[in-house]
Amino acid sequence: MFKEGINVTKLNQGEIIQVGDKRDTAKLVEEFYSDNPFPNYDNLETIFDLKKKVEGNEFTINLKRLVGLGKRVIEVGSGTSQLSIALACGTNNQVVAFDTTLESLRLGSDFSRKSGVTNCIFVNGDLFSNPFTKEYFDIVCCLGVLHHTENPKKGFEIITTWLKTEGYIVIGLYNFYGRIRTVFRQNLFQLLSSVNLGRYTVSILDPILRQNISEEKKKAWFQDQYEHPVESLHTLDEVLGWFDENNIEFISSIPTCDFDNVNY
Repeated sequence: MFKEGINVTKLNQGEIIQVGDKRDTAKLVEEFYSDNPFPNYDNLETIFDLKKKVEGNEFTINLKRLVGLGKRVIEVGSGTSQLSIALACGTNNQVVAFDTTLESLRLGSDFSRKSGVTNCIFVNGDLFSNPFTKEYFDIVCCLGVLHHTENPKKGFEIITTWLKTEGYIVIGLYNFYGRIRTVFRQNLFQLLSSVNLGRYTVSILDPILRQNISEEKKKAWFQDQYEHPVESLHTLDEVLGWFDENNIEFISSIPTCDFDNVNY
């Protein structure tokens, strides 16, 4: 699974594997998420709670259906690894939860162990160290991660090399146009923070923060959306260019970019 020459160390009695070295940006992101791992395990006490969460989301239902059985899967930037555990649970898939933040992986590893999920492997490292063998995985998932690196395009190039021929890559990025309202709230937060009104104002405007959720979950969401030290925005045309340059066939997107079927 790992490339020759990559330093591999087993931590926590072998439950977490640490690979390669980390750049300064990866260390900065790790420090950021160590305080408030995202997503947290609030209200997820058992594997049945996690299954219920997956079954309540159309995207994750379809993703698990796409993965199927007997696959090698990696989630790049797995955070606390809820999706990785869900993709492993009840299957014979080999799932790798790969993230730069050790504390996040520890939460996932503990939950996986308590839940009896044995086919999810937790790996701590920096994707830019390119630690995995070429064409090893059937499915590469990288959701909400590349835009938190200093070179998303290069990151995409690296993770595509881990993908088998005829495999699938699933990526999620901040859309330049779709994130306009969030960027507005980010700027408002920065502007009003000098008079101690930034957090209060954003908490009123953000639809997630207005929901009846725990304070812990609100804190993790606020941090991820408004205080992240590394963030970039991308257009569909830009990302389709990445696909072309890396000989990846584009299949579909959410929301759809099939302009022939747009309802005006």
